[in-house]
Amino acid sequence: MRTFFILFCLISLTIQAQDPVDLSYYLPDHNDYDKSIPTPESIIGHQVGKWHVTHDKLMMYMNALAASSDRITIEDRGKTFEDRPILLLTITSPENHADIDNIRNSHVALTEENSNTLNTSNMPIVVYQGFSIHGNEPSGSNASLLAAYHLAASQSQDVKDLLDNTVILFDPSFNPDGLQRFAYWANVNKSKNLNADPNDREYSEVWPGGRTNHYWFDMNRDWLPVQLPESRARIASFHKWMPNILTDHHEMGTNATFFFQPGIPSRTHPLTPQMNQQLTKEIGNYHAKALDKIGSLYYTEESFDDFYYGKGSTFPDINGGIGILFEQASSRGHIQESANGILTFPFTIRNQLTAALSTLEAAKNMRVKILDYQRSFFSNARNEASRQGNKAIVFGSEKDAARTFHLAEILKRHKITIHEVSRDFSTNGKNFKKGYSYVVPKNQRNTRLINAMFDVRTTFTDSLFYDVSAWTFNHAFNVDFAETSTSNAGAEIADLQP
Repeated sequence: MRTFFILFCLISLTIQAQDPVDLSYYLPDHNDYDKSIPTPESIIGHQVGKWHVTHDKLMMYMNALAASSDRITIEDRGKTFEDRPILLLTITSPENHADIDNIRNSHVALTEENSNTLNTSNMPIVVYQGFSIHGNEPSGSNASLLAAYHLAASQSQDVKDLLDNTVILFDPSFNPDGLQRFAYWANVNKSKNLNADPNDREYSEVWPGGRTNHYWFDMNRDWLPVQLPESRARIASFHKWMPNILTDHHEMGTNATFFFQPGIPSRTHPLTPQMNQQLTKEIGNYHAKALDKIGSLYYTEESFDDFYYGKGSTFPDINGGIGILFEQASSRGHIQESANGILTFPFTIRNQLTAALSTLEAAKNMRVKILDYQRSFFSNARNEASRQGNKAIVFGSEKDAARTFHLAEILKRHKITIHEVSRDFSTNGKNFKKGYSYVVPKNQRNTRLINAMFDVRTTFTDSLFYDVSAWTFNHAFNVDFAETSTSNAGAEIADLQP
């Protein structure tokens, strides 16, 4: 009898978990929304969470929003290897859109010399929100449908104030090809009557899975190397705007809950300012409050790290911004049993949406503090560089000009100033020939990024790492490298040619 009762309870929970959700599950205050703005369901043909959205439908909806809302413009930044568009939405108030170039120029000026003359009290904050860089971690991209709809349609004064004071760079799919691959798998293997058994085929994605891009490259390791078309578009947008906050929405194991940064404090790269971590923690208070409101479990500072600067949640930290990682326990399909009970796809989407919106609330309320932090980051970096006088680094390889060129190419993508060498010279037993070598002055805006890319570090506060612990670029490219002075620098290279 007891066994029958337990079985009955499990069946009841599963049936309850399969009940269809509507818009009010995600956005309980959606009644004040502009009716002329299309809902996700009206464009993609189903309520968010009933099916895994395919990339084509995701793009269809984003284009529909841009066509119907004066709060949104859309930019096509290129194509993936499978010819999918790499779109970026800019979401802000109509008044800000009318002055968007001046807003961007003023914002970027915070990172330049003489930024102390700028008044941040009326300056919008810039937030880059990116979703599902691992395609089989899809709750982020599915949540982006709802976040974009909310920002376009809500008539609440809070949202209007947010858009007056914020420019949101909205990247609904960091990994279009991987998202499409996984959506196909999850939808094709979905049962008409959902099966929560973890042994079901739906939750055993075949190799290579949707995590990676077309060539099976993990794009969340490519923020520094910048080798893939998606990464190149993303990094170009980053350096064009220099966002204050960048969010990176991921998933983790089914038996977990929800994680937001900071990560484990001892695993923060020493080049990251302490104020960065303090601001990250303060932003985390907004996530905690929002997740408490909907009754979701979460944790912070107990896993993951902030060490390798080639990840989305860490790259901003060395560029004057604040990177934030979100990790949601994954349903890996539509519904799955977990250690915490039945985990549904809509539940995972709602948590991601909640974190996306709590980020924006934090950005609005902490706007001046975060803008001032960005200014001080670059001012302090410039002071550090000026104390080094005319110090520079030189790298090159007479034996393989291609290696030297491609390393220089990466630096240029990161808006790092490089020079040709003025003449052949030798230092520390290494020869650097004109035409085969480049000089990188330390005294420039991105001096901390330069230090991070060429950093040689052999001792660590914490010897444990999530994965990448070393990436020194001169070693990675196997080129000669030395400290030098700008006296060996020739003309600046504005347009790098192979």
